[in-house]
Amino acid sequence: MNYMDNFNFWLNDDYFDEATKNELLAIRNNEKEIEDRFYKDLEFGTGGLRGIIGAGTNRMNFYTVRKATQGLANYILQNNAQAKGVAISYDSRHFSPEFADEAALCMAANGIKAYVFDALRPTPELSFAVRYLGCTAGIMVTASHNPPEYNGYKVYWEDGAQVTSPRDKAIINCVNNVTDFHTVKTMDKKEATEKGLYNVIGAEIDDAFMAELKKQIINPDIIKANSDLKIVYTPFNGTGNIPARRILKEIGFTNVYVVKEQENPDPDFTTLEYPNPEDPKAFTLALKLAKEVNADIVLATDPDADRLGIYALDTKSGEYVPFTGNMSGMLIAEYILNQRTAKGLMPKNPALVKTIVTTNMADEIAKAYNVKLVEVLTGFKYIGEQIKWFIEQGTYNYVFGLEESYGCLAGTHARDKDAIVAVMCLCEVAAYCKSQGKTVWDMMIDMYEKYGYFKEGLHTVTLKGKEGSEQIAAIMEDLRQNPPANFGDLKVTSFRDYKVGNVKNMATGEITPTGLPESNVLYFDLSDNAWCCARPSGTEPKIKFYMGVKGTSLEDADKKLKDLTDAILKRVNV
Repeated sequence: MNYMDNFNFWLNDDYFDEATKNELLAIRNNEKEIEDRFYKDLEFGTGGLRGIIGAGTNRMNFYTVRKATQGLANYILQNNAQAKGVAISYDSRHFSPEFADEAALCMAANGIKAYVFDALRPTPELSFAVRYLGCTAGIMVTASHNPPEYNGYKVYWEDGAQVTSPRDKAIINCVNNVTDFHTVKTMDKKEATEKGLYNVIGAEIDDAFMAELKKQIINPDIIKANSDLKIVYTPFNGTGNIPARRILKEIGFTNVYVVKEQENPDPDFTTLEYPNPEDPKAFTLALKLAKEVNADIVLATDPDADRLGIYALDTKSGEYVPFTGNMSGMLIAEYILNQRTAKGLMPKNPALVKTIVTTNMADEIAKAYNVKLVEVLTGFKYIGEQIKWFIEQGTYNYVFGLEESYGCLAGTHARDKDAIVAVMCLCEVAAYCKSQGKTVWDMMIDMYEKYGYFKEGLHTVTLKGKEGSEQIAAIMEDLRQNPPANFGDLKVTSFRDYKVGNVKNMATGEITPTGLPESNVLYFDLSDNAWCCARPSGTEPKIKFYMGVKGTSLEDADKKLKDLTDAILKRVNV
C-alpha cells in the first residue's frame, strides 16, 4: 500500500480506536504530513524503535509498539525461549508506562511472562534485572535524551546487553514479517495478572542493584573523610532522581543538592530545551545552584539515566568547566586503573573497552597500566557483548568501558552504560581529588600533561523526512566512492569502510580487514595523531561527524580541532 492507502486503512479499519482516527482526521487535508506519517513503517533497527509519538505507521503509538512486540514474541517462541519471561521498564516520557503495558500484555497473550517495574526505572537497572531475574529478554521504553515529542523501545537479550548480530537481524526480520495488525495479540491486564503472566517488580531489584554498585567503590575511607564534598545533581526530570540520590546517601555523601525544577518526572521537560547532558544550555539551572552553594562538582543524568554529564570547579578561575563524555570517562578510567593497581586489586588479564569514535587517550591509559585495549563499533551494546565473550572464552576481565556519547560502565552488573554507577564513581574521584588538595579539573590537566592534550568533537546534521534520508545516503556514498586524500592540512593515512569490512592503506594501497562487524561507518586515520569519522544515526534523522586531535596545550588542541571540523564540513558541503 502507498501512504494514502495506509492512511485510509487506519482511518477506516475497526482495529484502530477513535482517538487515533480523530488525530488522523485532523490532518486529512495535509498531504505532506500524511506522507511523513505513512510513507514507511517506523523502522525497527538494531537498537529497537525510536520516533515521534503520534498516529501512523511511521510513529510511536500503541499499535506500532504492539506490532514490534509481536515480532519479538514470535522470535522468542521460534527459539523456544519463552519459559524465562521478559523484563520491562520505562522512563518518564509521554506514554512510557502505557507503552510498557502494551508490550507486557502482548507478551502475555503469547504465553510469555512479563515482569514490569512498578514505576519508572533507569535503563541500566533494566539491563541488570534481565540477568537478576534470569529472563530471556528485556524491553526498555525510552527515547533517551531526545526531545519530548519522541519515545522509543530498546530490546535486550538474556546477557543483559542490547541485541547484536546475528540475533538483531533475526528479530528485525520477525518484526518486519508482522504485516497484518489483526494478527497482533494482546489480552486483558486483569486476566494476565490472574494467570501469572503479568508480574510487578520493584524494591527487591532496587536493593540488589544498589548492592552491586557499591562493589565498585575502591576507597570508602576517602569517601568517609570527604563526605562533605558539595555535589549538585539534576536528573533532568527523568529516572535518575531516586537511585542516584540513594547511592550517594548510602555510601556517605552528605551534601547533595538537587535542582528542584528538574527533580520530579516531567514528560515535557519544561525547563529543558533538550534533555541532553551534552547540551550546555541544559545545565543552566544546575550551574546557578552550584554557584549558590559553592559546589565542587555538578552532575546531570539524561532521562533514562544511562548517560552522565559533568561540570567541575576550576579554583583558579572560579568558573565551572564542562567535561565531554571522553573527559569524564577518562577520569574514571584513570582513577580505577591507578587505584586498583596501587592496591593490588587489578584482576588478571584486565581489559578496557572503547568504541571506535572514543578518545585515543584511552589507548595511552591502557598502555600505561598494561591493560588490554579492545575497540568495538559505535554503540554500547558492543561493549556489553565483549563482557559476555570475555566470560565465555575466559580471555580477559572487564575493568571499564566507555563511549564518547557520555556513557560508561564500571563493573559488570549491567551490560549497558550506567549513569548511576558513573555518578557514584565520579563522586569518589572528586573525593579523592579533594583529599589530595585538588579539584577534578586539576586531575584532568594532570592527565593531559601525562598523556597528551587529546580533544574530540562531534558535528551533527539533522535532515528530516524522506528527502533527508536520501541526502544522508548520498553524503555517505560520495565519501565511500571518493575518499578524500586529505582534510585541510591533515593527510588521510588509512581509510576504514566498516560496511565492506576493509581498511585501505592510502600510501601503499594495501587492503586489510577491519575485524569488526558490518556497519555503515566510514573512518579516516589522519596524520598528526588525528582522525575523523562519518556515521548516520540508527535511531534519528541525523548524520554525525566525529573528529579527534592531539595538541600540545588546550589552546593548540582547540585550534587543531576547529581546523579539522571546518575541513570536514567543507568536504561534505553541509
